[in-house]
Amino acid sequence: MGFYLFQFNWQFNWLKYLRNVGNKDCHTEIEVALQVIQSFADGKTELEQPVLAAALTDALGAAGYIQPEMLIASNLGLVATVNKNTVVKAPDWFYVPQVHPLPQGVIRRSYSPNIDGANIEIVMEFLSEADGGELSIRSTPPYGKFHFYEQILQVPTYITYDPYDRSLEVRYLQDGRYVLHPANDQGRVWIPQLELYLGIWSGERLQQTMNWLRWWDNSGNLLLWSSEEAIQERQRADQEQQRAERLAAKLRELGIDPDLPD
Repeated sequence: MGFYLFQFNWQFNWLKYLRNVGNKDCHTEIEVALQVIQSFADGKTELEQPVLAAALTDALGAAGYIQPEMLIASNLGLVATVNKNTVVKAPDWFYVPQVHPLPQGVIRRSYSPNIDGANIEIVMEFLSEADGGELSIRSTPPYGKFHFYEQILQVPTYITYDPYDRSLEVRYLQDGRYVLHPANDQGRVWIPQLELYLGIWSGERLQQTMNWLRWWDNSGNLLLWSSEEAIQERQRADQEQQRAERLAAKLRELGIDPDLPD
């Protein structure tokens, strides 16, 4: 653990040095890297957060909701310019309906709304035991995340989730302010940008048991993870094989060889 902490501090300090003395053309990219690293120092090291984000994206992909022009990402820097200063936050999960394509071989290292594509439509932050400022309304640098998403980026839907006490809160941007949207009788909240419900589901995924965030469609059907779809497909194949074996046995009882060609 000490080695990783040393490596983290070394990388952080080296980037700070580059920001101060480096080429101005690289300043924004360096600032993005610094603030993304800082987000991990602000309580983003819990193991639950990456797997929660991955599970949300996996279910959307398995159900065919993800299109090539979309951007769904985790811990990717969202960049804005405020009073000529670069401000970056790296949310746990976010969704953009349409982005400009990158040249082949180029990796997206950050996202600037309305420059790299459309505005961010959904942002999620998973609350941690260490206060990461997810509900901070601080309106001066360093800006609180709540203020950044509400006033600077004006993200239409802001979601916070605490897996430790099963607390899910969804806020819609109305008249320039976030308004808490209540859950339905099943504890699920409608997410209009995806036309899906979001709720809490307790169970196991990839040998991890926890309180997951999951999607449901408008008819109440749970969007399955790819691992669940694979299990269902194996079960269907097994059932089909058993049905074929029962039919073959019945034909043999009748004196018919099921292996003969028609």
